[in-house]
Amino acid sequence: MPKNEKADEKIKHIVRIVNTDLDGHRSVCYALTGIKGISRRVARVIAQRAEIDPNATMGHLSDKEIDRLKKSVDEFEKTAPPWMVNRQKDSITGVNRHIIGSKLMLQLREDLNRLKKIRSYRGIRHERGLKVRGQRTRSTGRRGAVVGVVRKRILAEKAEKEKTEKK
Repeated sequence: MPKNEKADEKIKHIVRIVNTDLDGHRSVCYALTGIKGISRRVARVIAQRAEIDPNATMGHLSDKEIDRLKKSVDEFEKTAPPWMVNRQKDSITGVNRHIIGSKLMLQLREDLNRLKKIRSYRGIRHERGLKVRGQRTRSTGRRGAVVGVVRKRILAEKAEKEKTEKK
């Protein structure tokens, strides 16, 4: 037990890469998935290109290894095959890009606004808060007021009609 305590003293609990705090107790491969836009497969490729064991604990890496990892993350877009990037043939520039971090959320919002602006089917569905990808909506996707028969209301209306008819 004392051996683990000494090892835990030297561990970096938080490692900062691309303005994101990563858990130092997880393996490199899984810690990198904490960055938006980096999946397990991409994280494994980034770690291998940085010549770091993907199964090593992130907090036990030296500063040089972390710098190599940061550089590998920054250069992934340039070195990755086209099928592995998350934005192939960008609609505006036509270039293959891999977007990570906060830029990914901004790009998503921009894409949705463009769809709404050109009044495409998908844009209209997003505007109205309905299902976008062809799912059925007859029985699911309901929010707000209950759609269906409310028994008490019907009975109350029926009783009201009977009172008015008797008079």
